[in-house]
Amino acid sequence: MVSVVQANISSLLTLPPTYPNIEACVGLPVQYSCENTTVLTNSCCNVVQGGLVLQTQYWDTYTGLEYQGQLLPTGSWGIHGLWPDNCDGSYTQYCDLSRQYDPDPSPSTLPDGTPVPPYTGPSVRTFIEEFGRLDLMEYMDTFWVNQGAPNEDFWAHEFSKHATCTSTFDVACYEPGYMEHQEVINFYETVTKVFQMYPTYNILAAAGILPSNTTTYTLAQITNALYSQTGAVPYLGCYSNGTILDEVWYFHHVLGTEQYGHFKTLNSTTSSSCAESGIWYYERTPGSERVVSY
Repeated sequence: MVSVVQANISSLLTLPPTYPNIEACVGLPVQYSCENTTVLTNSCCNVVQGGLVLQTQYWDTYTGLEYQGQLLPTGSWGIHGLWPDNCDGSYTQYCDLSRQYDPDPSPSTLPDGTPVPPYTGPSVRTFIEEFGRLDLMEYMDTFWVNQGAPNEDFWAHEFSKHATCTSTFDVACYEPGYMEHQEVINFYETVTKVFQMYPTYNILAAAGILPSNTTTYTLAQITNALYSQTGAVPYLGCYSNGTILDEVWYFHHVLGTEQYGHFKTLNSTTSSSCAESGIWYYERTPGSERVVSY
């Protein structure tokens, strides 16, 4: 038994590294993104592009692929992504088409008229497998679940559209010795880490706000519950004339790199799309969830 454990530990220690090189960051000024008082010259050490960072979550009630075993995590919201807005609230997307892995890009054409060609190569799931990160892939399959298409299509979309617009995930930040797709895996590690900062389901449940097909809530009830544990007002997204809750966005400035730096929670810079009252936070469709052990 001991030899098996030692072998497993040894295999983990020999996995290819996924972290960037931050040796050059030691001794540089430390400042939060979008709060700079001096010019930050090293974009690998500070989030100088996409400095208003949003950790975004979905509340889906079904996946459409239940028959394939693609199920939602019971007792948890799902990951949407980690979005790099600019300090003024504007944003860019698909910033490096040489790292475009999205099979169904949205938008398919950028504002300047540049087309975003659909990706037809190996899935990003194979990138994760090549780095031996089956633990990461299992977590992503559990909490980063797509609707109507395979999970890996969602993951590819989020990297290609958003991570390529975040300076600390640039390929240059992984030199010397860059291995192809190293930054892709590192982005997924970062997304899952920041998602764990915000157990939205548990916060709401502890305040008596549970999914229900018979009870509605007010915007103030939901907002106040989340504010009480985060110290900031997140964006709450609703559809159907603002009556059905399905999104939450947590806003931040970041000190240091997005990978390892400190996330300071901020009030949302975007007004909620939810009505003031009569908000439905619906139960999941029977058969669309699976029990998770995390």
